[in-house]
Order: sequence, then C-alpha cells, then structure tokens
Amino acid sequence: MGVIRIHNLKFHTFNGVFPEERKNGQQLAIDVALNYPIEARVQHDDLDETISYADVNKTIDQFVHTHSYKLIESLANELLKTLLANFPMATSITLKIRKYSVPMPGIFDDVEIEVAGEQRE
Repeated sequence: MGVIRIHNLKFHTFNGVFPEERKNGQQLAIDVALNYPIEARVQHDDLDETISYADVNKTIDQFVHTHSYKLIESLANELLKTLLANFPMATSITLKIRKYSVPMPGIFDDVEIEVAGEQRE
C-alpha cells in the first residue's frame, strides 16, 4: 500500500476555547497521509490514476478557513470526515493537527491531535 503525505501545512486560524484565541487566532500545522494502492493503480503516469495532492491541499485550506471550533479535536474529526468523503480513492487517511500557541503553563513546542479513518464499504 502506498501513502501520499503532505507535511506541515500551516494556517492562521481562530480555533480555541478562550476568547483571545478566537479573537487573535493562532497558527496550526496539519499533516495528512492518504493510503492508496499506488503500486496497483498508477500505471500510465496519469493524474486521473492517483490522488492530486494539490486538491487535498485545496480541500484542507478551504475547510480550515471556513470552520472554527473550540476544540482542535473537533476540527480534526470534521476535517477527516470531509477528506474521506472528497477522496474516496484513499483507503484510509491519517490527519495530525498541531497547535502552537496553547494557553497553558509549561515549556513545550506544541500540542498535537491525531485522528485516522477508513473508507466504509
């Protein structure tokens, strides 16, 4: 099984529980991995035989800029549903979302949420 990955897509969003997060926003980074039988399906060097990562990027960009959630867990779950629906050629998808400006004490780089889903038969 092949995997198509896009790493570290970055967005300024307005997700968060606290009013300052929803007002000022913060940076999120997204990684996506789409499992797809590249070895069996891509035979003719033709974009129609694969998943366009440009289309995946566009879908994520549009979703992130038109939806706002208190929890990045909700963002991850809803975005995963959208990607599974929009890219039925993918047998499964894993999505990671990192939030950098988390208002909690401590020294850390980010908080990351990971969700995965498979196509339903």
